[in-house]
Amino acid sequence: MPTRPRRTRPESIVPMINVVFLLLIFFLMTAEIAPPEPFPVALPTAEQEERAEGDLVLHISAGGEVAFGEHTGEAAIAAVKEVAMVQEGTPLELRADNQAKGAVIAALLTQLGQLGVTRVALVTAAP
Repeated sequence: MPTRPRRTRPESIVPMINVVFLLLIFFLMTAEIAPPEPFPVALPTAEQEERAEGDLVLHISAGGEVAFGEHTGEAAIAAVKEVAMVQEGTPLELRADNQAKGAVIAALLTQLGQLGVTRVALVTAAP
């Protein structure tokens, strides 16, 4: 009786799929996911001494428009007030456009101080 030649089994791609899946999970877990900015902000440049890290970010556009999360205008200021009461002492990051007027920023800082915000960090870009 003649013997049939053995068919070789094709190599399995399951181990490769497992490695790709693990890499995908790794990159998803280590990625820093941030919400999109409400409007484009060109940060002023300055020598940075330390990196500002905070969850509270207030945006100011070149035209003086204010946004906090999904809130804009006066609603943004009201939202900052609510969060400032709950998270007292947490720094507020101020991402102001480099074309924003200093008087607008100064008035906003005064208003934030009246709301009880005690720590504000002005975010800049490295030159």
